Amino acid sequence: MDKIPLTRAGQTALNEELKKLKSVERPAIIRAIAEAREHGDLSENAEYHSAREKQSFIEGRIKEIESILSLADVIDTAKLSGAIKFGARVTLVDEDTDEERRFQIVGEPEADIENGKLNLKSPLARALIGKEEGDSVEVRTPGGQKSYEILSIEYS
Repeated sequence: MDKIPLTRAGQTALNEELKKLKSVERPAIIRAIAEAREHGDLSENAEYHSAREKQSFIEGRIKEIESILSLADVIDTAKLSGAIKFGARVTLVDEDTDEERRFQIVGEPEADIENGKLNLKSPLARALIGKEEGDSVEVRTPGGQKSYEILSIEYS
């Protein structure tokens, strides 16, 4: 299987989520299931079915995180420099609206566009890879063609 690129911060966040799921969420849901069983007939017990559904979600997420971490290729972005690549924090200005945006290019498990974490496989990230400060990039987005100028590139 292919390696999954992660930043150190992304690896830490996944490890913390896994620890919480295993040490807090899993025991709590086991107690909730045991409590719901005590209420009798399981076929009509909404609390029991709800707890089992949540347990299924938790166990699925634990397996997903363990799989991601087992395939992780953790990249120390503090050692990087130069043109845009994985882990770069990039400040862009929209050439049409003069709106500035700041993104960090990260792997898929870390991606969160609302918090400025741009998926490495996204059209914008692919257009930025290899570019330098001052370069312009054209990107086809769902909202149409966009032009950005790269104001700064940082690695930390």
